[in-house]
Amino acid sequence: MHFLKTLFWVLVAVLVVLFASRNWADVTLNLWDDIQADVKIPVLLLVFFLIGFLPTWLLMRARLWSCRRRLEALERTRASVLAAPPPVEESGEPVI
Repeated sequence: MHFLKTLFWVLVAVLVVLFASRNWADVTLNLWDDIQADVKIPVLLLVFFLIGFLPTWLLMRARLWSCRRRLEALERTRASVLAAPPPVEESGEPVI
């Protein structure tokens, strides 16, 4: 399965490189009144991909961090409950 995952990412990388090499042309962006920027198409696509991907990735990492904290707190609570000895009556037998 690891081989298929690696093969998939190698194919994606090859396709991205082919796309970038075939479309290596300047694009003029009109930013404001008389301000223009010449940018290569693959660089422009990479910037917009990161603008869309990074907030989603950061949100996912924050939720994973929150879930891990909750899980660790539950595990600590469970460990402390299991480690506590059962209450003992005066006769010496545990209460159930």
